Amino acid sequence: MRIADIRIVGLNVTPKTNWLFLRVATESGRVGWGEATLANHEDTLPVEVARIARDAVGKDARDRGVLARLLPHAPGGMARHTAVSAFEQALTDLAAQDAGVPIARLLGGARRDPVTLYANINRGTDPRTPEGFAAAARRAVAQGFRAIKLAPFDGVMWEDAADRAQRTHVAAGIACIAAVRDAVGPDVDVMVDCHWRFSPAGAAALIRDLAPLGLYWIECPIAEANLPDIRRLRGLANDRGMRLAGAETLAGIGAYRPLVETGAYDVLMPDMKHAGGHAEIQRIAALAHTAGIEVAPHNPTGPVCHAHSLHLCATLPNFLILEVQFGESALFQDCVTGADLTFRDGAAAVPPGPGLGIAVDEALAAGRPVVPVPRPWLDPRLG
Repeated sequence: MRIADIRIVGLNVTPKTNWLFLRVATESGRVGWGEATLANHEDTLPVEVARIARDAVGKDARDRGVLARLLPHAPGGMARHTAVSAFEQALTDLAAQDAGVPIARLLGGARRDPVTLYANINRGTDPRTPEGFAAAARRAVAQGFRAIKLAPFDGVMWEDAADRAQRTHVAAGIACIAAVRDAVGPDVDVMVDCHWRFSPAGAAALIRDLAPLGLYWIECPIAEANLPDIRRLRGLANDRGMRLAGAETLAGIGAYRPLVETGAYDVLMPDMKHAGGHAEIQRIAALAHTAGIEVAPHNPTGPVCHAHSLHLCATLPNFLILEVQFGESALFQDCVTGADLTFRDGAAAVPPGPGLGIAVDEALAAGRPVVPVPRPWLDPRLG
């Protein structure tokens, strides 16, 4: 099963979103798919993929542990990790197709099917006001979701604390969270993503301010390099009945080991697109399992990452819940063929395979080429 071709297939989704898929074809004509979406780096990923192709074309696709080895110190950084992760996904798809089984079975078998989801309403919310977020949350609940996540702290950046407008931005974010909590009622879990926008002191104040709203978790309040402060914030959150979640951009088990050893988070969020693919996240989850830490993979992008994440999450003993992008675009369902990815009652079935169980509609993608996004979704200082 020798590799004949490796290339990026891009798809423009909205004025602020492109999805990048990795297509790996064998000499026999079989195709495996991975996802390499990395916002605002659409020009970087093809370069990293070309480097992989230079070394991998002509090699046996079954040797995925050798070919798609993640090196944490790779000079290409996150772009390199994302390309390698997508390559590992595609090789895993090919291996499961070759075996005639779904990926979940190749990984050891599904412990659960369907997989419980939460709705990330962030990109699908317009206007980004308390009323807009509340309306988006109600739409998700109407479709059966029992857990909602939002990231409402637009404009907040701890380096700008001297600017008094920051207090207005924080207050506006809290108002959005309160509106969502009121809209969905006490029986729906609400999570809040902070995108590393706060200082340790600011995050501590935020946790105290949000405690009356009964949140399920607070995510990524401060930079991951700050492990002692993250551990302290976890204690503050736990004392108020909330979990602390994070670590969505890290790659490799070595990057996660200090988080587990220090007890930094209640919930780790490795992303299929960045952490190293199936095999590496299985190792990360196993390490977390030894410490009683839950795993809720980060998954806010396209359908290929989503399908791979479903297969993975079905197998993990310490799986908690899986993210899914809600309400951004109907292309999430329409740009792939194969298994039905429709969400039902806040859950999704594991694609039956063989392999991943879906494939990118390349004709549709060809008609929607990648479009440069002039303004980053997040403050560039956040990564």
